[in-house]
Amino acid sequence: MPAEDWIAADWPAPATVKTLITTRSGGVSLPPYASLNLGAHVGDEPGHVAANRARLRDELPAEPAWLNQVHGTAVVDAAAVGASAPDADASFARAPGAVCAVMTADCLPLLLCDDAGSMVAAVHAGWRGLCDGVIEAAVAAAGAPPATLMAWLGPAIGPDAFEVGAEVRQAFVERDAAAAAAFVDIDGGKYLADLYALARLRLAGLGVDRVYGGDFCTVIDRDRFFSYRRDRVTGRMASLIWLED
Repeated sequence: MPAEDWIAADWPAPATVKTLITTRSGGVSLPPYASLNLGAHVGDEPGHVAANRARLRDELPAEPAWLNQVHGTAVVDAAAVGASAPDADASFARAPGAVCAVMTADCLPLLLCDDAGSMVAAVHAGWRGLCDGVIEAAVAAAGAPPATLMAWLGPAIGPDAFEVGAEVRQAFVERDAAAAAAFVDIDGGKYLADLYALARLRLAGLGVDRVYGGDFCTVIDRDRFFSYRRDRVTGRMASLIWLED
């Protein structure tokens, strides 16, 4: 059974669209990875990660299409992902049963579906990928008119916790002057950045105007979420989406 505090996307998606977002609860890993760490690359005991992934697999129609996330913009078909994780930061699925998955511990997990319930996608949007266009790449790969898409923004570092340098703000503003509104100057060349606002801005620019979620903070809610920014050595959560027949 899933942990009591695992999350399902709260959005008006078609009945064929299923989602599951894990928290740090429900696994066997020991501190600092306690307890449901799903990342095999963070230094946790491999047997614990395998046991945690097996617990997750019990809730899914198939093994997730795990990605080797590199903070880029590559998008792959989840149905074509095998045992070797491809270098990519988003996946889409049009076939029922193929499970799109991204892992995070502060970066933004973004889920997409269309009104027809014929396509889903999962996007890993750290600030680099978000700035470089991973959302745009995922929407393009979806192959559906943006007006027919909806998005859900999952647990990420919140706007009161994400301190960045002036170079991050500059990178976004160079691409879109409106992005300046997502940064608060806290002096000393530092800013608080709102990942959720930046994602909404990119989605709006694409014509995706139905956006849900975006009210979490992985840093502040330490009992529920892993946070790399807060703890450095920590686990990873997964945000998953798939289609049912």
